[in-house]
This record gives sequence, structure tokens and C-alpha cells, in this order.
Amino acid sequence: MKIWTSEHTFGHPWETVVSAACQKYPNPLNPNVIGLDVIDRSLERNTLGHHVLRSHRLMCTSWGAAKWMCRIFNSDGTCMVDEKSVVDPASKTMTLTSRNLSLKNFLSFEERITYEIHPEDSSKTLLKQSAIITVSGVPLTDYFEGVLANNISNNAGKGRQAIEWVIQKLKSEAHDLTRSAENLSKNVDKMLETRHHQEL
Repeated sequence: MKIWTSEHTFGHPWETVVSAACQKYPNPLNPNVIGLDVIDRSLERNTLGHHVLRSHRLMCTSWGAAKWMCRIFNSDGTCMVDEKSVVDPASKTMTLTSRNLSLKNFLSFEERITYEIHPEDSSKTLLKQSAIITVSGVPLTDYFEGVLANNISNNAGKGRQAIEWVIQKLKSEAHDLTRSAENLSKNVDKMLETRHHQEL
């Protein structure tokens, strides 16, 4: 069994990071995510009485293993992942838990991701990630667990870059909308001014 952990600080408010995390796929930095389907989404009250958004998604990923590894695991290189998330705007936390549905005879993978306000700077967001990987039923289990832990680490880095990419994309779209609204307002003002002169 391998345990992998990581922390990262985003220089953006919690609302911005969570909004980007919810719109993370598709993106050019995580091409390993082939498909994503929302199974269920609901607004509920948690034990503290807060309204929380619960989501259940299925993700199809390419785990990037070498062909010889795929043969050992009797896999085509894709893996189905079950992901559940809870967004609590009151406490400003978002928690995601995911586990593999494919390859369960050989591999157990559980990941937990939390986005929360940074305890030392409320204008930033702290990301905490952890994963437990267990390989069994094949030779060289320690080796395979190490390879998978490295893959998780690499994908986590790409995931953080993807969130930054989405944030910049959203900012650019907001800027474009603002410019369009300003141009529209100017055109309306000109039309009204022209009409006013014509009436005079």
C-alpha cells in the first residue's frame, strides 16, 4: 500500500478556485480524462444545517500505463472512476472523493481532495490531496504502486495548472463580456443622441 499526500496554495479566493474546479473538464492540460458524466446532483442540508451541493459523477480516464503493464492488468488502458463531491458555501469547503471502478481485482485507488480558505490568508485557497493505492494479485506490487503514485503526482500537477488555465479563461471571458456590454452601451447612447437631434 502507498499513501500519497500533497498541499498547494492558489493565489485566488475560494469562490474563484471552486468555480474553476467545477468547470475543470475538458481542458488541454488533462487529456487523460476521456469522458465525464453527471449521475446525480442535488441541493441538501448537511448535519450543520448548511445548504450543500452534492454531485455524483463518473469519469473515464486513460491511466497512461505502458502496454506491457496493460497486459499484466488485462486492461485496454482506460479506467472508470466514481467521484462524489460536496460544496459547502457556508463553511467555504469543497470536498471530492474518488475511487476506481475498473481493475478492482488488481487495484484499489481512493483519493480525497479538499479546497478550503487558506488559514493564514483568506484571499487564497488551500488545496489538500491524498490518495491510497493498493495493488494485489500481480507480481511486483511495490513497483506498480510506486508507478501509480508517480502518475497521481504528475496528474495532480497538471490538475493544478488546469485550474489556473480555467481561471484565466473565465477572466478573459468576463473581460470580453464587459467590453461587449460597454460597446453596446456606447452604441445605444449614440443612437439615442442621434434620435434626440433628429427630433429637435
